[in-house]
Amino acid sequence: MGRYTGPRTKISRRFGEPVFGPDKVLDRRQNPPGQHGANKRRRKVSEYGVQLREKQKAKAIYGMREKQFRLFFERAKAKQGVTGDIMLALCECRLDNIAYRLGLSPTRAGARQLVNHRHVTVNGKVCGIPSAIVRPGDVVSVREKDRGMISVVDSLKSHKSPVVSWLAWDEATMQGTLLSVPERAEIPENVEMQLIVEFFSR
Repeated sequence: MGRYTGPRTKISRRFGEPVFGPDKVLDRRQNPPGQHGANKRRRKVSEYGVQLREKQKAKAIYGMREKQFRLFFERAKAKQGVTGDIMLALCECRLDNIAYRLGLSPTRAGARQLVNHRHVTVNGKVCGIPSAIVRPGDVVSVREKDRGMISVVDSLKSHKSPVVSWLAWDEATMQGTLLSVPERAEIPENVEMQLIVEFFSR
């Protein structure tokens, strides 16, 4: 199955929160999608269902497919530390997510497209792989000849500074630097990683 391209509000309503950012429709219609909406009688969700729901939410937030998401879990499990926190940090260190956090695009999908179209550089070299892992000290920027792109300029103007504490942004050079691998407390996403770890550990 390919990447989901349907209405994002439908996904946000499924999880009951704006997983893709502010959503005006979600403010008006908070009930889950479906023919009967809020009137539909829903059974109590099992423990497995709760874990599955959290995994699906995290995948939707970061725009990842099942195989890649599980690979991130395996990589996190092989490291020393809390597996869930390491896995979430890996997701945050993806190049498309870093571009989003820096404000190069208002959405992760837009940031992924910037990377795919080779508009983003890492340490001065063009990188067209959205899932590439950025390491502390790496410098992420828009390719010099693309810095006048209207979409990038508009996104940076509307982006609120400063960015997250583990990133530094130089407005003059349009360059961002990953200062350190983020801790769980520094990541604003509302995801219960322990449930995801339990799901993959079944």
